[in-house]
Amino acid sequence: MIVRSSVPTSRGRRTRAALLQAGREAFEEHGYDAVRIDDVCGRAEVSHGTFYTYFGSKEALFGEVAAAVVGEMFAASVVGAAAPDDPYARIEAANRLYLRAWAANSRLVRMVEQAATSEERFGRLLLELREVFVRRGAEGLKRLQEQGLADPELDPRLTAVMLGGMVEHFAHVWLDLGERADEQAAVDHLTRLWARAIGLTVTSGSREEGA
Repeated sequence: MIVRSSVPTSRGRRTRAALLQAGREAFEEHGYDAVRIDDVCGRAEVSHGTFYTYFGSKEALFGEVAAAVVGEMFAASVVGAAAPDDPYARIEAANRLYLRAWAANSRLVRMVEQAATSEERFGRLLLELREVFVRRGAEGLKRLQEQGLADPELDPRLTAVMLGGMVEHFAHVWLDLGERADEQAAVDHLTRLWARAIGLTVTSGSREEGA
């Protein structure tokens, strides 16, 4: 078997990207167990030999697809500088972006969770994904505490873990298990619960003034 290599040519990068995209589509449509390397090669329009130039196995391909999903979810849920400065509005924006990122990637995230029960590397990927959200939430809460806008007695990391878990679990129940709610209602409720849990003061959020 030819070991995977990184080919420093435009053609090689395009071929590798095509295999990753084909693998992602196949995993999303059929699930990990049902996908064969033949399926991926057919979608990418390459030979078996070409597949093994880039990936040593289906497992290796799935690992890279999973890593890409983790990166995409983080990037897609970043509240940028263009968002309002108001803390409540930024929490609202973060919740909306997270739900949309989950909607775009939920099937693959669930596959990674299943794979994590038997392979440690996938467990590490999930921890990495959650850690970036936890760290971002903890840093945001700490800033609000320093500004006198949130409960100073809350532990930033523990609070971020718990409230992040609330949002993650809701995303699963809503998008994967079919709980009925429109996006605006979901975002509104999550944001109200998050803001009230951290003691966000009314002066920091216009939504809370009328709540």
